[in-house]
Amino acid sequence: MYKNLLAALAAAFSLCGGAAQAADPPKSPLKVAVVHVAPVTEAGWVRQHENARLAMEKALGPRVQTFAVENVAEGADAERVIRDLAQQGYGLIFTPSFGYMEPTLRVARDHPQVRFESITGYKQADNVAVANARYYEGRYLAGIAAARMSRTGVAGYVAGFPIPEVLQGINAFALGMRSVRADAQVKVIWLQAWFDPAREREAAMTLMNQDADVLAFHTASTAVMRAAQERGKLAIAYHSDMRHVAPDAQVLAVTHEWGAYYTARARAVLEGRWSSQSLWGGVREAMVRVGEFGPRVPAAVRQEVLSRQQDLAAGRVRPFAAGDKPVLDAAGEVMIAARSALNDEQILSMKVLVQGVQGGLPR
Repeated sequence: MYKNLLAALAAAFSLCGGAAQAADPPKSPLKVAVVHVAPVTEAGWVRQHENARLAMEKALGPRVQTFAVENVAEGADAERVIRDLAQQGYGLIFTPSFGYMEPTLRVARDHPQVRFESITGYKQADNVAVANARYYEGRYLAGIAAARMSRTGVAGYVAGFPIPEVLQGINAFALGMRSVRADAQVKVIWLQAWFDPAREREAAMTLMNQDADVLAFHTASTAVMRAAQERGKLAIAYHSDMRHVAPDAQVLAVTHEWGAYYTARARAVLEGRWSSQSLWGGVREAMVRVGEFGPRVPAAVRQEVLSRQQDLAAGRVRPFAAGDKPVLDAAGEVMIAARSALNDEQILSMKVLVQGVQGGLPR
């Protein structure tokens, strides 16, 4: 799997525009830093990127010297930390949070000799590459499982901020549910925070009190999974496998695999062939996948979801495509015309919620 992913990433890079020429390789060891937006916990977004750092370290051995800074707030704190790392001689810095994009760009302008990897950002520079994953593909598959497992037909969704990435996930989840259960509903609570376990738990409890018997979330802790376990409900793990905290509640996990990407990019610096590129990988590139099914999921549901995952990887399934009828948004307007599909630009700029999603967008 690891070698196949590296090959897939190499192929994907060949299709991406490069804004800068490759530089001469640095002297080993290459100092590599990762800036984490929340504490490193046992599972979640930060855990997956910490795992990626460790995988890179294992793969490249003494050729790299790695370091991680955790719980760095977006904004001024992020710029201070990133700038300090650049000044300390780190030659490659990963900044995996959307709110790190602008601070990364400002530091990069002052340190042209340092390479930066802006994960979930979209603005490039000569020494700033961007990468993201099609998380919505895993969400669509999770929606299929949620609909099959739900008795009420109502799912709850605890969300961080209403950025396009989060809207993509909510909409794909709802469309996945409605692909097998036309009357399915998704109720959303917005937190305006990525990591706040107490409020994540409170939101989960509220949603379960409103008939949601399956939960999903786009936040950084395991609080929603723990709440579902406590109440005897079901939940979709995100970023990581979370069966260790919700052994009975977990339906499946939508996992994000960043280790091969980190390794490939560090190796590119070491070999003098790094350039600023943009990658948006998904199920096909093994950057997103579903699996780690819980004990309450019947074999037939597991097989259905895994089969649809294969179809998605092969391009036979597209989450944001309409059949003979158009897909409407929550206001009843046409979001996807009949027999058409959203292109990448439209997906990346998503601003509305699909029909069947309740809760609206925060003001």
